[in-house]
Amino acid sequence: MNWTMPSDLRAQLLRLWDRGAMLTSLVTGKPLFPMSLTLTGPTSAEMADHFAEARTWSVELQKMPHCRVEMREFKHRVLGANAIPLKIWIDTLEEAVLLIGKAGALSRFTALIDLIRASQPRLLVWLAKRPIRALDLSDQWGLLLQIVSWIETHPRPGIYLRQIDIPDVHSKFIEAHRGVLMELLDIILPPESIDTTASGVSQFAQRYGLRDKPVRIRFRLLDPQQTFLPGTHIQDITLDSESFALLNPNIRRIFITENEINFLAFPQLKESLVIFGAGYGFEMLSKAEWLSRCCIYYWGDIDTHGFAILDQLRCRFDHVKSFLMDRKTLLAFTSQWGEETKQTRRDLPRLNLEEKELYDDLRDNRIRINLRLEQERIGYNWIESSLSGLM
Repeated sequence: MNWTMPSDLRAQLLRLWDRGAMLTSLVTGKPLFPMSLTLTGPTSAEMADHFAEARTWSVELQKMPHCRVEMREFKHRVLGANAIPLKIWIDTLEEAVLLIGKAGALSRFTALIDLIRASQPRLLVWLAKRPIRALDLSDQWGLLLQIVSWIETHPRPGIYLRQIDIPDVHSKFIEAHRGVLMELLDIILPPESIDTTASGVSQFAQRYGLRDKPVRIRFRLLDPQQTFLPGTHIQDITLDSESFALLNPNIRRIFITENEINFLAFPQLKESLVIFGAGYGFEMLSKAEWLSRCCIYYWGDIDTHGFAILDQLRCRFDHVKSFLMDRKTLLAFTSQWGEETKQTRRDLPRLNLEEKELYDDLRDNRIRINLRLEQERIGYNWIESSLSGLM
């Protein structure tokens, strides 16, 4: 028999709590209670056939604390007039939280409303929208509000997070809470203090005018006739992206590889340079306008993610060519095949026809399930031979 039991009634209230509706009502002042909970009881036929069970069910509901039970009368053909629950009412928010064991959480949230109303009342809008998230952070709100107030007072300060001078607040705390701070700051700060082109926690500093750790680019000059460092032929160099953008070297070929050993062992080649790649992140290269006049080759693993990275790189530089990511190379090293643990499945519109055919074969497992050939498994002679074809 599918009758509503006390545990079902508590579950209804818990779902209401988990959606944040109870706490939101405290912020907005729009009460949810009194509220009638959904109740399914015995039908007339069930009352007649299962009277003892129905009476036990009725008694259990009437014994529930913090509820008001509205009864309905009925007549039993043998036992005469009786009454069973018709509706279960929760009259107040306080009774609801007592019934589901959330009284302590309610008390903390009430204190949080008072704190925000006193210090940053505009954030009550966020509190009403994200009450459960706010409650999860209840122990951190004092520090969060200090950070918000500091940035409000010092808009776009042009300093590193480490330089924000707030008692008991360190940069690691700010970094760990960038997501919620972005939501709060977007409410508090005027539009001119927010760089809306910067989104996501990784661009927190740019969005609010803080200095970010410089993005670094590691590269090697492959031409033995060129050097950036007088008196030395060490070609392994790391620069911040701003300095890299200013280089404008006498280079006509750029190779990007994802493997460090391949980067270090890349053969010498006139008027060429190799960059140690960064997976899916190529924003660091976008400021280097001189790259647009170079022939760029991307060398990644022959697997679905390798082609996905190639596709993304072409968002920045549409003239990029793939290097050693072809079917001939794949079939030349069958003994070195491995397995890609988690394939990407999306369409890649920037691949050329040959690349797309191989990508589709890998994605659809037409050659072998989850096939990959890692770039470091390709023989060195094969690399040198392929480069000689580019001379």
